Amino acid sequence: MELALQQHREREVKEGDMQQKQDSQGGKPSSILGKAHPALKAFMCGSLSGTCSTLLFQPLDLVKTRLQTLQNIMKPGAPKVGMMTVLVQVIRTETFLGLWKGVSPSFVRCIPGVGIYFSTFYSLKQHYFQEGRAPNAGEAVLLGAGARAVAGVCMLPVTVIKTRFESGRYNYVSVLGALKSVCETEGPRALFSGLTATLLRDAPFSGIYVMFYSQAKRSLPPEVSSSPYAPLGNFGCGVMAGVLASVVTQPADVVKTHIQVSPSHWTTKDAIRYIYMEHGLRGFFRGAVPRSLRRTLMAAMAWTVYEQLMARMGLKS
Repeated sequence: MELALQQHREREVKEGDMQQKQDSQGGKPSSILGKAHPALKAFMCGSLSGTCSTLLFQPLDLVKTRLQTLQNIMKPGAPKVGMMTVLVQVIRTETFLGLWKGVSPSFVRCIPGVGIYFSTFYSLKQHYFQEGRAPNAGEAVLLGAGARAVAGVCMLPVTVIKTRFESGRYNYVSVLGALKSVCETEGPRALFSGLTATLLRDAPFSGIYVMFYSQAKRSLPPEVSSSPYAPLGNFGCGVMAGVLASVVTQPADVVKTHIQVSPSHWTTKDAIRYIYMEHGLRGFFRGAVPRSLRRTLMAAMAWTVYEQLMARMGLKS
């Protein structure tokens, strides 16, 4: 009897040692991830959140671009074309999957772009608010605008290609092929067309968004913030912030689209003058509905997913 008990104990010890070896081997990736720099973790969380939101809301971006570029070919007195008209036309002429035209450059832009944005935002916040103090409204604007400016400059060449893909005016086959074609026919300078308009659109949008988003989150009742429904509450705050930020920055988006789609080197002043002379003040708000829907839902989802992933990694976003 004693011999049987001793053999049973020895067997348990061996099984425990084997389990520890398996756990240590299986734990290598997680230990490597655990040792990664917090800014790298923020980049990874941001990239994943950008992937989800880009795939879901790409059709709205395509419709917005088509609405804005239609202004250049519409004759005076022609009937107005709305969001649903463009949507149905794309599905009829390019099939349902045509709504995702330009998703490749969108991925190339958004996956690293959103990652750069969130890692820059996290780094700036950790550097200037080391004691854990939450930024006030003005500081939140500067944080959001600064992070977006860095990401916008880094990803501008891909943004130009994405806009041209979605416009339907260029027969590009791939992102690399499009980059090569633009460099050969228009020069590398064309890849940075619309830089001023892009920064005037993206930096204020992000700054205003972060300000409203952070202020709205603070106003949530404690029982909501600490409940399982906190992500849903954060998403609602993001939607409200996105609507306000989209309306303010819509004119800059229209100007950016005209500059980047045009094969000639338009300046920001040229685009503003053309839009105003041809379409009046209303021309600056062309495509506002699909853009507001996309930017609002995309930003709200990106921030919600990012914060949940950062929390799981034990980091404060």
